[in-house]
Amino acid sequence: MKKIEDALPLHETKRRPGWKLYVSLPVLSWALYDFANTIFSSNVNTIFFPLYVSETVGKSESLNQIASTFISYANALASFFLVLFSPLYGTWIDRTGRRKKWLGIFTVLAVVATLLMGVAGYSNHGNFIFGLPVSFVITVLLFVAAKFFYHSSLVFYDSMISSLGNKQEIPLISGFGVAVGYVGTLVGLAVYPFVGEKDYYRAFIPSALLFLLFSLPLFFFVKEEAAALKRKTGFFAGYRDIYATLKEMKKYQHIFTFMIAYFFLNDAVATTIAIMSVYAKAIAGFTAGEFILLYLVSTVSSIIGSFLFGYITRNKGAKKAVLYVGIMMCIALAIGALAYSKLSLWIAGSLFGVSLGAMWVTSRTYIVELSPKDKQGQFFGLFAFSGKVSAIVGPAVYGSITLLLHSYGNIANRLAMGSLLVMVLLGIFFLRKVKPQAPAELES
Repeated sequence: MKKIEDALPLHETKRRPGWKLYVSLPVLSWALYDFANTIFSSNVNTIFFPLYVSETVGKSESLNQIASTFISYANALASFFLVLFSPLYGTWIDRTGRRKKWLGIFTVLAVVATLLMGVAGYSNHGNFIFGLPVSFVITVLLFVAAKFFYHSSLVFYDSMISSLGNKQEIPLISGFGVAVGYVGTLVGLAVYPFVGEKDYYRAFIPSALLFLLFSLPLFFFVKEEAAALKRKTGFFAGYRDIYATLKEMKKYQHIFTFMIAYFFLNDAVATTIAIMSVYAKAIAGFTAGEFILLYLVSTVSSIIGSFLFGYITRNKGAKKAVLYVGIMMCIALAIGALAYSKLSLWIAGSLFGVSLGAMWVTSRTYIVELSPKDKQGQFFGLFAFSGKVSAIVGPAVYGSITLLLHSYGNIANRLAMGSLLVMVLLGIFFLRKVKPQAPAELES
């Protein structure tokens, strides 16, 4: 029987060439979690929840803008809670090394909340509150909870990558994980034939079950090194560590500058993911089926982009790779904001798909590259913190524009999309200010 070296931390094994890296049981199991959580991200966050909101609220061009506001504010609220808690997660990782425990807890909570979204969707639509069906209000609140738990799990998941390979392998593993994740999108869309054109809430329960099923290999086959607990302290004592890290901002200036750049870049990413289905419907008249096809093409582009940028990151460096992604995002958003036909959105969606897949690969790798080894968990927490603050600001700005200008129809959506282009340009500006760190900083 062939021996599988899954009992040792992978950074202690010899370098694995080509396909052997990808088929090693720990790496493949880790990547399958990306496969699993992307089913939630695509099915619930990007496709069926926005379509459910649009079907319930958006009955005219003006009301489509209100639907965009509901979606944007729900995403912003989930991100608000992430801002409060995500810095604590990284500190907990550094203190205990126990990633899998918390990853499991948040995964189960996300799955349960998504299941309950489906239950609420099937419930009686006859009761109303503030002019809206009670079942709709409950579903929106459960979405906020599900998205909070889902994104909380990613802090622990992302930080596990540092123990899966050496410095040369991590960009490839990251790219492989993202690519496998986007294959999960294709599998997740298998629920569409059971949903139909109107009852979008029917997608929530099967999506939750698929999320749970494909996350299981990680918990069985990926080992983690448990760091010795230095001292017993309460979970919320982590805020003191975050404050101490912020006081060292001058010492780690390159990391904090990248956090600002990522803030603006992720602002565009998080908001576009949340509103793209409603935007395509409002601007170009996409039906649900047509948007599913557009999303499939964007997903294939993301798979290509994640693999491609794994190699670009290794050969050109993470900073240049992030810059290339930012430029591509600018082009995609400009085309989307000015789109007057379905073809324009096909082009924009494909380009954005490539940049979306590449963004996770490059930014995740750059954090590993910039962070001292003994503070990686904490900086991954701050990385999530930066992303989640932007995930409040981006949807909140977008939703406020569509709310204030809803009487102008689709002009509101176009101006809101234009605001995302401005955010990406600001992200590129700050990215160019990130200076290489001295070798001594990496060893600290």
